[in-house]
Amino acid sequence: MVKEATVENLIYKLVSYASFTYHLNTQAHLLHLNLETPLFLSVHKFLAKQYEQHIADFDVLSELVRSMDFLLPMCQKGLLGMCKEFRHVKSYDATEGLTTYTKNLETAGLMGKEVVDMAREVGAPDVENEVATILGHYFKSAWMLKATLRKGSAI
Repeated sequence: MVKEATVENLIYKLVSYASFTYHLNTQAHLLHLNLETPLFLSVHKFLAKQYEQHIADFDVLSELVRSMDFLLPMCQKGLLGMCKEFRHVKSYDATEGLTTYTKNLETAGLMGKEVVDMAREVGAPDVENEVATILGHYFKSAWMLKATLRKGSAI
């Protein structure tokens, strides 16, 4: 785990975060396509918004890396190698898939907090601001999915 607050370590964390975001995009898109549940219509629409937001967030994070004159991996294999914490969906069961995706959203939110802390330490307010916005997307989406997945009585 990267601890020392340097620009190079911040870049490493940003590239890892961008990679995680890229894989969230793919996961949300595949869930969007493959999901079969009585809540299909609402969750299908929600996931479409999610994967669009993830790719927009990936672009923001990647542009932050490039604005500091660093490079990103050149392929999906390189990106996947940067995010060991990513959980993969192992079932077509809607609840299992959405639960895995929710856990990934929460992990991404926590990763973002680490990036924000390091950005503050190295004096990168632009990174701090952009990542704070993105991690907010993750926590809000996780909340919405958890509320959807909870077993409760219908109103």
